[in-house]
Amino acid sequence: MISLFLSCNKPNGNNNQNDNGLFTKNIVVDGVARRYAIYIPKNIGTSPVPLIFELHGGGVYIEDMTGESGHKTPYKLWMDLAETKKFIIVYPEGRNGTYNKPAWNDCRGDCIVSSNADDVHFIDSLISVISTNHNIDQDRVYASGTSNGGFLALRLASELSNKIAAVASTVAAMPAVSDCNQPSNPISILFMNGTNDNYMPYDGGYLSNPPNPDHGSALSTAASVNYWINFNHTNTIPTTYTYPDLDNSDGGIIEKFIYNDGNQGTEVVFYKINGGGHSAPSIKEKYSALFEQYFNKQNHDIEMTTEVWDFFKNKTLN
Repeated sequence: MISLFLSCNKPNGNNNQNDNGLFTKNIVVDGVARRYAIYIPKNIGTSPVPLIFELHGGGVYIEDMTGESGHKTPYKLWMDLAETKKFIIVYPEGRNGTYNKPAWNDCRGDCIVSSNADDVHFIDSLISVISTNHNIDQDRVYASGTSNGGFLALRLASELSNKIAAVASTVAAMPAVSDCNQPSNPISILFMNGTNDNYMPYDGGYLSNPPNPDHGSALSTAASVNYWINFNHTNTIPTTYTYPDLDNSDGGIIEKFIYNDGNQGTEVVFYKINGGGHSAPSIKEKYSALFEQYFNKQNHDIEMTTEVWDFFKNKTLN
């Protein structure tokens, strides 16, 4: 069951398909109201435009993603990109998990703290509803996510590859114990992981700090990257690039590994955030020292949203 019944956030109270700006809306899926925020850029035109989903981490609300809560957030920068590149960005919100905060039902079969919602159906429903109200390029629908949202993005790569053209996963990895179906279609994948992540272990194992079996377990970053290299049959020897060290106090440099020439033109890209912790890199939106006390260093050498858009922009549905 899908029905759209509430919209807000627009100062004049109007909200139709010709409006632009940031809106918060509800959609009923499987009999439950689900929230999401959607940003429509100005002068979007009449041609089909890409649609990007940005999936939050566990315990994060959509107002934290968009910046409406007042906290630093790299994810609000999607809206600046949407204005210049002309795409629609959507921030869906998970249902409450064990800690009574938003969480996603990703593929970790040994995780017992997330919600039990059918989040693949939720995203699929959003694609349908948004495509009804806006001229979406059905070959250019993408999903990006961080932490719990990164795990869900990888689930979408496996279970919604008939509608998602490419996926980006930040500080997340493939589940060590999976409840998900095997992927059916080649799909391009980006990973962006920190080597000093104290919540999502770079070398695999139980998540959280300290490690907690209730949060489930993940494969190592290397094993996760190799999973998609093997599935997509990409080159196994990467093209590499090292980014300039713009901030020598942020823990280390970023190395990029590109595995291309996969089936149906797919590629796997891995950003190794040397010394990075459990956060998305950003130059403009720097987290506080208190944040880094809990989640380790945030890298300031790249803008995550810009890098992910550069990865997405030429990918089309296979």
